Amino acid sequence: ERLASAEAGAEAGADPAAIARARMALSMSRYYEEARELSSLITQASMRLDEKIVVVTGGGPGIMEAGNRGAAEAGGPSIGLNIVLPHEQEPNPYITPRLCFQFHYFALRKMHFLMRSAGLVCFPGGFGTLDEMFEVLTLTQTGKVRKRPIVLVGREFWSKLINWEWLVETGMIAAEDLKLFHLVETAQEAWAVLETALGLDAPETMTGEFADDV
Repeated sequence: ERLASAEAGAEAGADPAAIARARMALSMSRYYEEARELSSLITQASMRLDEKIVVVTGGGPGIMEAGNRGAAEAGGPSIGLNIVLPHEQEPNPYITPRLCFQFHYFALRKMHFLMRSAGLVCFPGGFGTLDEMFEVLTLTQTGKVRKRPIVLVGREFWSKLINWEWLVETGMIAAEDLKLFHLVETAQEAWAVLETALGLDAPETMTGEFADDV
């Protein structure tokens, strides 16, 4: 509603640049809801597992808040790995209080993001998002870390931002490297990738003679 009001205000002021910014902000705001839904889906599924999967975000506002919020609304915990920055960021109010951690160094924060993660989901973001995404892609490509599902939400955003095919054409990466990640559009698509990659869509374990033979 606030974004829609901003757009209306910009149009009333007839400032073309302000109108364009407001419309873009309104368009991008849908990713907040997709992140919120995905976090809820992950948390609900985790409740049925013996070994829980807990949503971890950077702990700040925007998409990070959406991730923690979706988990809280589903009735589960979530983790926030916050970082001390000059202009931002305060931990968002949806992080499970005992699971809110404050970091000073980006490198240590990224290490803790990665070392226990079951998968990585990247929504549209800035330099920090790109830094984390490319580090995981590089480490996976070079075999320095175990493979995990890497999901990029927002086909138009990621395809406009990065010309993946040009990287292949110029020999900077191999065609096979494009299989390291999945481009999706919605929370449901992202969840389907995670569910399959992590084996969460497999049938319940069978018991008896068949299980013994296997």
